[in-house]
Formats: sequence, structure tokens, C-alpha cells
Amino acid sequence: MDNMTDSQTNETELMRRLALGEMDALSEIAKKYQNRVLSLAYRFLNDWSKSEDIAQETFIRIYKAAGTYKPQARFNTWLYRIVVNLCLDEQRKQAKAPISIEETMYNGASDSESSSIERKETIEIVKKAINELPERQKLAVILHRYENLSYDQICEVTQWSKSAVESLLVRAYANLREKLKKIENNIK
Repeated sequence: MDNMTDSQTNETELMRRLALGEMDALSEIAKKYQNRVLSLAYRFLNDWSKSEDIAQETFIRIYKAAGTYKPQARFNTWLYRIVVNLCLDEQRKQAKAPISIEETMYNGASDSESSSIERKETIEIVKKAINELPERQKLAVILHRYENLSYDQICEVTQWSKSAVESLLVRAYANLREKLKKIENNIK
């Protein structure tokens, strides 16, 4: 058996044990996936507190679904689908506009500052640019670039067609290049 199959078998067994009321199985699942769940939620929501709430709700849903869980997709794909749906629900609840890149632009720091500070600023600028993307483009980029999911895995998580995923990623990366080029021009 390869690692993927071993892992899937392990998660299926953990879900079976959880369905029988063995709470240590949920603890094992949480230990293995908590950082991934938090990371995905944070990248999508940019709010640590809400991301922790999403993670907690994710594991509650796993607990509730244990009795009916059928391993039709890879476990982590099923898990990501839960996280994505919870994040989308949370984002709909927020209903407030994101901070625009222009409002939080480069503040004229001197050339003498360390490259570490510049790197952190660049990371923040890229994060803000990603947050300004339309919701579906943002989700596609996060799953592809940060969670390293393949196009097929993104299709499974989001239930979008492969052509939709491809199109969203092409448009998202083009939008990001354009936004970042504008920022670079404003900095110079």
C-alpha cells in the first residue's frame, strides 16, 4: 500500500472508531489536521479568532458526521470541503468591504531598512491583493498556491468543473499580476 492509501485507511478507521463513540479517534484526527484547518481558514478569512472558531466547528462537524461517513473522496478533500463551506458562510455573514490595497499602501520606508522588513511588507501586500480578488478566484488561489491542491482536488473540494477552476486561476493570477504591477509602479 502507498502512503495515500495507508492514510485514507487510517482516517476511515478513525471515523469508524469515532462513530462508535471513541473520542480519542477525534483527538487523533484533530492532532493530525488542526494546523491545516487553521491555516486554510486564516488564509481565507485573515482573522485568527474566526479561524479558530472555524476549526472548532469543523471538528464538531466531523464528530457529527462520523456515523454516516463514507470514504468516497480522500479524507483531506472531504475535510477541506467542510472548512471552505464554513469560511464561505462566515464571509457572507461579515458583509463588510475588505480594506483596499491603495489605503494600506507602501508608507515610504527608507532604503536602509532590512530586507526582512521588506519581505514582510511584500507578503502583506500580496495577502491584501489576494483578499481583494473575487471570492471564487481568492478561494482557487488559496487552495492551489497555499494548500498545494491539484486542479482535480480543487474540483473535489469546491465542486466546480475543471474548466471553471482553470479559468478562475488564470484570471486570478492575471489580476494579481496587474495589482502587484500597479503597487510596484506606485512604490518607485
